[in-house]
Amino acid sequence: MNSYLFTSEAVSCGHPDKVADQLSDAILDAYLHADANARVASEILVTTDFVCLAGETRSTATPDLNAVVRDVIRNIGYTGGVNFGFDDATVKITNVMGAQSAEIAQGVDAGSRSSEGAGDQGHMFGYACDETPELMPAPIHYAHAVLRHLEAVRRSGPDANNHGLLPDAKSQATLEYSADGTPRRAHTLLISHQHAATLHPDDLAQLVRSAWAAVLPAGWIDANTRFLINPTGSFTLGGPAGDTGLTGRKIIVDSYGGAARHGGGAFSGKDPTKVDRSAAYAARYLAKNVVAAGLARRCEIQLAYAIGVAEPLALYVETFGTGTTADAVLAEKLRTTIPLTPRGLRERLGLAAPIYLPTATGGHFGRAAGCAGAGTFGWEKTDLHL
Repeated sequence: MNSYLFTSEAVSCGHPDKVADQLSDAILDAYLHADANARVASEILVTTDFVCLAGETRSTATPDLNAVVRDVIRNIGYTGGVNFGFDDATVKITNVMGAQSAEIAQGVDAGSRSSEGAGDQGHMFGYACDETPELMPAPIHYAHAVLRHLEAVRRSGPDANNHGLLPDAKSQATLEYSADGTPRRAHTLLISHQHAATLHPDDLAQLVRSAWAAVLPAGWIDANTRFLINPTGSFTLGGPAGDTGLTGRKIIVDSYGGAARHGGGAFSGKDPTKVDRSAAYAARYLAKNVVAAGLARRCEIQLAYAIGVAEPLALYVETFGTGTTADAVLAEKLRTTIPLTPRGLRERLGLAAPIYLPTATGGHFGRAAGCAGAGTFGWEKTDLHL
């Protein structure tokens, strides 16, 4: 091919599935804040003025989950009596969370504390490439970036209606690549953004076009770039009142936008004994360090675990012909570079701390290592000596 197109989407903090993800991770953080050894699997459903808390816990902590839920909803912007159909003050909360299965617990706690087992079986993928300074695929990187820009615009005024932008939004970037795999221009840029009924479509279009121009590299938008802005027409009813949201339904948005494989397990709401989360972070950490060290332009890593077994069953490396050393040799080296047991990953990447709410929007990867606030994205560091 002389060139090709690749597309990825992202969603904002007010998207119903992301509301659920944020609630799940805020609940996890609330437990970890009081009990670093808490076991949490938080699954949330949100719909019109209703939140259902489900999942399992094992902890000495007893956080006020109703307060946690209302704080998150308010911080997203669903607050103040605005006609959202979902408001922090009026939302009904039903809590049906239960205790962690004793049989799962015995698998996690098997052996010594240094060799505790994985909380589940499964395979996880990590990926990195040299398309952006963050070593992320360009389409998902810029799809997230434009929503961060628009959220900053939305929050820049005295209330949630500033500029007429409301919390729910989706983006999609279709980029054109040259034959050597280098992204070179924006082909189609899509935004669907919830808005106040008073916001004129031309004003919305101006906000959106300015946001894309602010985040994309110079020259990527040209006369042939196609813009799609609320292509169904108006978008005034959004968030959980417009569509039901569930934890874990945006796993591709959360990871690499389809540019790499995914093991299928969601991240949000899971404590780090759940290797769906911690091993996916570890695989990203290893892949990013391979690319950062110049050992490959693209690197995908798979880890596999069995419930109750501490060490991974397998580690697989694929550099897609871009590596400077054989993939099998690199896999052997990476296997011993860091401890890959659940406890080893928690200690190496700082996963026992209440750091997770910031991961629930904007993607779990490609973020600044050790960023301000609660997030300390240790898996984004490039500190391995390979």
